[in-house]
Amino acid sequence: MTDKQDVAGLSFETALKELEGIVDRLEAGKVDLEESITIYARGEALKAHCEALLKSAEARIEKITLKPDGTVAGTVPLDVE
Repeated sequence: MTDKQDVAGLSFETALKELEGIVDRLEAGKVDLEESITIYARGEALKAHCEALLKSAEARIEKITLKPDGTVAGTVPLDVE
């Protein structure tokens, strides 16, 4: 299984936790060059996966709109910007 396939099956929380661990290891500077390159590439894949999951979640979130009397009028896409 390639890294991308492996990453694709991770939940957002699991991928983010692993990415944070990679960042911590790289920032500590106690990883040799070859391993740094390997875990950096994994970190890139994890970051892309987390971003894709967030975009997908944003696309599903809707804002509930209300009528002047306070009853639900319907939903509209959430403006996240």
